[in-house]
Amino acid sequence: MSPRFAYVYFMKDDPERVRAAVAEHVEHWHALHLDGYLGGPFEDRSGGLIIFDAEGEERAGRAVSSDPFLVGGLIEAYWALPGSTETGLICSLFSI
Repeated sequence: MSPRFAYVYFMKDDPERVRAAVAEHVEHWHALHLDGYLGGPFEDRSGGLIIFDAEGEERAGRAVSSDPFLVGGLIEAYWALPGSTETGLICSLFSI
């Protein structure tokens, strides 16, 4: 079983550019065909959370670093955290 990762990101305050990049961002993540993929924006659209399985940190890093939001300079802050389970991811996110 591949390790699970969480990618948490917060957008810059540039709604027009973000809206223009949404389709490319969604297509990017779907085209990766990552097992365990689950993701979407926060309700207030300030950012989002993507959870996925990857063969290792290098593969996860490539998935994140090629995200059109990140490449396009639309992300203010982000974290890509490993965790073997959902509980491990939550603990990583909150530094528990």
